Amino acid sequence: MSTVVGQTYTWGTGRRKTAVARVRIKDGTGKFIINDLDVDSYFLEATHRLDARAPMTATEMSGRIDVFVNVGGSGKSSQSGAVLLGLARALKDFRPDLEPKLREGEYLTRDARKVERKKYGHKKARRSFQFSKR
Repeated sequence: MSTVVGQTYTWGTGRRKTAVARVRIKDGTGKFIINDLDVDSYFLEATHRLDARAPMTATEMSGRIDVFVNVGGSGKSSQSGAVLLGLARALKDFRPDLEPKLREGEYLTRDARKVERKKYGHKKARRSFQFSKR
């Protein structure tokens, strides 16, 4: 928890691939701001919006907290996953009694998959160059 001019924020950090989301939450009316834009303006696809809001929906905290997110790196899909994890971690610190619901929905599990590195003698990580017999 950190206090900024009389307001108490709870922080959570979420990561997915190379995306990093820094999430702050506080008691409020249900604002959801990502990089100074509304969540519906930032995530244009419905699946990304649903991913970002999933921890609040599962814990029924949608209209009770304000969420402020700074996210960067990777693409929109990874960013929505990073926001999901950061929001879940912030909610867990904000109200520890919500942790069982968040664990049940697997919102507190970090997806550790990253891009596999390219190998020499190959076109990509596993794809080889076309073989020619003659």
